[in-house]
Amino acid sequence: MRFLALLCLLVLPVPLHAAELLMVERHGCAWCDRWNAEIAPIYPKTEQGARAPLRRAQINALPDDVILGSRPIFTPTFILIDNGRELGRIEGYGGDEFFWFLLTNLLDAHPDATALP
Repeated sequence: MRFLALLCLLVLPVPLHAAELLMVERHGCAWCDRWNAEIAPIYPKTEQGARAPLRRAQINALPDDVILGSRPIFTPTFILIDNGRELGRIEGYGGDEFFWFLLTNLLDAHPDATALP
C-alpha cells in the first residue's frame, strides 16, 4: 500500500509555480459585472489564465491564507499572488484592452512566479 501511495506522488504532476490572480469583488459592483461578462468566460483559456489561474474573494471575506500589501478598497481589484504573498495588483476595471495590457505587464514583471510549465 505504501508503495502505491509513493508511486502516485511521483506520477502526479507537480505545479512549477503557485501563482494565482485573486479577484476581489463585491456583490452589486457594476465593474465586476462588466469584467465577468467581458473577460471571465475566456480568462481560463488564455496564456495569462494559464500563468495565473483566477481565484475569487468577496471584499468582506478575504482569504486567510494570503498576505496582502494592504487591504483592497476598490472592486474589482486583481492581486497577483505567489505562494500566498502579494506580488502586485490592478485596481479597477477600465475595459478589456486596458485590463489585458496591465495584466500582461504585471505577469511579465514576475516571470519566476508566472512562467508556464
